[in-house]
Amino acid sequence: MSTRLHAAFRPIVRMVLAVAATLVATMPVFHSHAQSAADKIIVSGASGNLGGLTVDALLERGVPASRLILVSRTPDELGKYKDLGASVRFGDFTKPESLPAAYAGGTRMLLISVGGSGEVTAADLLKRAIDAAKGAGVKHIAYTSYVGITRGDTAGRAADHQATEENLKASGLAWTMLRNSIYMHGLIGQAARMAADGRGVIPPNESTIGYVTREDCARAAAAVLSTPGHENKAYDITGPELLGVRETAAVASAVTGKPIEVVQGGADVRPGFGRPAMSFTTTHFEELTGRKPTSLRELFAANKAALLAPPAAR
Repeated sequence: MSTRLHAAFRPIVRMVLAVAATLVATMPVFHSHAQSAADKIIVSGASGNLGGLTVDALLERGVPASRLILVSRTPDELGKYKDLGASVRFGDFTKPESLPAAYAGGTRMLLISVGGSGEVTAADLLKRAIDAAKGAGVKHIAYTSYVGITRGDTAGRAADHQATEENLKASGLAWTMLRNSIYMHGLIGQAARMAADGRGVIPPNESTIGYVTREDCARAAAAVLSTPGHENKAYDITGPELLGVRETAAVASAVTGKPIEVVQGGADVRPGFGRPAMSFTTTHFEELTGRKPTSLRELFAANKAALLAPPAAR
């Protein structure tokens, strides 16, 4: 009787086990998400322009404020984030003894580039931060570098960026290079002068630039800090178009309605800011964020009043 009973239940047991196996196989895996949710994200220079925009972008992406460690020489300026639950801490590259406590508990970090201080170079200051972060247990650092390095430009300030990239790679930590192009906001003043004068002058040997907004640089940084898969990669963060005086004048004229004549400057005109290594664009920003980078037309439209302001008011 017992043997017959067991035999009768065998098909049912097999069916239950098969269903259970199917459910287990199709269940989402939460391990990697839980690991990511446990990350504490450090933003260095959080009270600066790019730092603050990056914090806002992280919050917009749904990162809880409780996962943020915001480090600044002026932490009192970060009260609104502290009220949301972020950890706000003092840290100063010129006072390296302040950095271990500032970075304690962090696992990912945005290292925003800085200038030198006195006789200490920018690269040396940033190496202090890298060393302190490693000692504090940080596993991954994203560094805001310079777009021209991708095409071999290591002159001037680029040399500090190159040295910092090398120091970061040599640290043994996972790294991401955010090679940002030149900020587009600088073109607002240039365009306002063109609109007021009715004239734009192309400098000799002009190189166009893939200008990008500071906000888009912050959005790219937030994407790298809050999603997986960016270890040991370099991204060139540019805008959608190459811009020089001619392109800037055309957009300024379209937005303001003022005619702007564009002429070629001679030897008496100061050379342009751009270098050939800056003259390219990529789709890296869109790949990281899922959105198009801000165009010059969009930036000028949002700042039309500044373009039309009388020279004395600028």
